[in-house]
Amino acid sequence: MRPALVIAGLLLAIGLAPARAEEPIVIKFSHVVAPDTPKGKAAEKFKALAEERTHGRVRVELYPNSQLYKDKEELEALQLGAVQMLAPSLSKFGPLGIKEFEAFDLPYIFPSTEALRRVTDGPVGRDLLKKLEPKGILGLAYWDNGFSIITSNKPIRKLEDLKGVKMRIQSSKVLEATYRHIGALPQIMAFSEVYQALQTGVVDAVETTPSNSYTQKFYEVQKYLTVSDHTYIGYAVVVNKKFWEGLPADIRAALDSAMKDATVYCNEIAEKENEEALAKIKASGDVELIVLSDQEKAEWRKDLLPVHEEMAPRIGKDLIQAIYKETGTGATQ
Repeated sequence: MRPALVIAGLLLAIGLAPARAEEPIVIKFSHVVAPDTPKGKAAEKFKALAEERTHGRVRVELYPNSQLYKDKEELEALQLGAVQMLAPSLSKFGPLGIKEFEAFDLPYIFPSTEALRRVTDGPVGRDLLKKLEPKGILGLAYWDNGFSIITSNKPIRKLEDLKGVKMRIQSSKVLEATYRHIGALPQIMAFSEVYQALQTGVVDAVETTPSNSYTQKFYEVQKYLTVSDHTYIGYAVVVNKKFWEGLPADIRAALDSAMKDATVYCNEIAEKENEEALAKIKASGDVELIVLSDQEKAEWRKDLLPVHEEMAPRIGKDLIQAIYKETGTGATQ
């Protein structure tokens, strides 16, 4: 036997050998959008901060663009522990039975980002996240994407222009009701399938945000883009409850700190990212840009307010009223 191995064996026997490096805790963070979106960049920020503040005891593995799971599969994978962290759209919790999150899909319920923040940062937002816990999920933060645009193959200036249009939506009874109310044909479809569906005519239009439209290149296969701001698209960063509560207290504290700072970063860049994406889409010359005036938006809102009343039994009238109170809006305004 080699002398070095003999010495190492003796040192190990008397407890003086250097301890083997502890394997890092792995957090698989899956999401469905591109890395260069507000959510994608925030996930990168969280990864960097988490690994730095835990001194390498945690390794965050990012899986953007539905690399691991499509929309409908994500939450099941989280509940089973196949992934530890997600940032799904808020309406994704409806199919889990937590229908209250679909309040975020109500048309024109948030008059501004500031009003939205009063909801997500206040008691309404905190209470909604608590409703995830019986499902084995912990909500850590709300991340912005932004207010929606519509890309289409016909000009959309009035709601009646959407009649008969096959509109891709994410799974949400509120979004279904919204588009059926105006005579469109809502089609639920995984985000990763949208480009091809637009290209082949399976759907005629999609509501999304400028950053998503630009990074997914939807504008390449559409002729018109309408800036309507009629719905909000945001996310909840969630983790597997059992995994999170099983972490050492100091690790969890460091990750909480990283998530707090990543959230501030995300919500600061979202509006700027969307403005820049819209400018790039316009500069491409591939689509005609239609920007609704405040008056036109007011007309859209007036015509869409019946959806609030229609969805109240599903979402909860008290919740809708609480959001009205926080945002300073209401059915009559």
